[in-house]
Amino acid sequence: MVSIKDIAKKCEVSVATVSKALNDCSDISEKTKKMVRAVADELGYFPNSQAKALKTSKTNTIGVIYANRLGSGFRHIYFSSVIESFKNTVEKKGYDLIFIGSETVGMNCCTYYEHCKHRNVDGVLIACTDFYDSEVIRVLRSELPVVVVDFFSKRDFSVCSDNRQGMRDIIEYVYEMGHRKIAYIYGDTSQMTTVRLDTFTETMKQLGVPVLHDYVCQGRYNDLKLAEELVTRMLSLYEPPTCIIMPDDVSAFGAFIAARKLGIRIPDDLSIVGYDGVSFGQIFSPELTTVFQDTDMLGVKAAELLLSRINNEDISEVRKHTLVETKLLKGQTVKKLTI
Repeated sequence: MVSIKDIAKKCEVSVATVSKALNDCSDISEKTKKMVRAVADELGYFPNSQAKALKTSKTNTIGVIYANRLGSGFRHIYFSSVIESFKNTVEKKGYDLIFIGSETVGMNCCTYYEHCKHRNVDGVLIACTDFYDSEVIRVLRSELPVVVVDFFSKRDFSVCSDNRQGMRDIIEYVYEMGHRKIAYIYGDTSQMTTVRLDTFTETMKQLGVPVLHDYVCQGRYNDLKLAEELVTRMLSLYEPPTCIIMPDDVSAFGAFIAARKLGIRIPDDLSIVGYDGVSFGQIFSPELTTVFQDTDMLGVKAAELLLSRINNEDISEVRKHTLVETKLLKGQTVKKLTI
């Protein structure tokens, strides 16, 4: 491995001069800096990140706690897209990511916090996990700069999709289309799910539409098979719903499968609404009615907020709890009914 001593020898200058030149110190001439950098490139020199960390107290690494709570890992369309956007944004600022999952922690016999400290990360992003887990809380209450995705508390710095507005837009649109027998299959237990479910109930009440017990049940996010089973059960009711709101777009295709097997046409006989706005839903026929969640913006905002925390910048209360707008994509899977 090439060292700064090798560069100093070839340039015929001191080690201190090479170090200052590579760190762009003002007391070294531009001519010397260019010469040193050219030789460093020629020899294939790479800075020793550990030595640099000792000097600057920064490692330019960010820990990502992604505990695979939903069981689909990085196959989860929503969270994988958020993480990809986050990764691209921080990498442009010179940061690397270290993923810290429950399997990694268990294997190394240390907690999330201990793992973060062992790797000396500059900050932590927490997503797709149990935010009430004692180990996660330990990280949240530590001295580490932390940002969470899709979880809100007054104490924590967060970036969330506006699930309340997204669900309200769905209900109001379905209502305007003449539907009154509206069912909702919600996802895994989480704060995000609770917000959507509460908004569903509140909006239905405001519109004067009864929420029937048989029309509301829990499914799982991105579970095609379970979605098919639950939709089949709802369609067997004496008075089946005219519209079913699914927890996500993948589950919505489980509803398509159930309807096809029963000889039910979408949207002629049954209206379906998804959630997430993933690309494949917009190229399917009929085009899926859904709520678009801007995963690119979520990742960018989470990255910018965490980098601001790492750099000890002043952060307003509004930015501390960033809400990213959703957008209703009307598609073709909700039929207009005559009231």
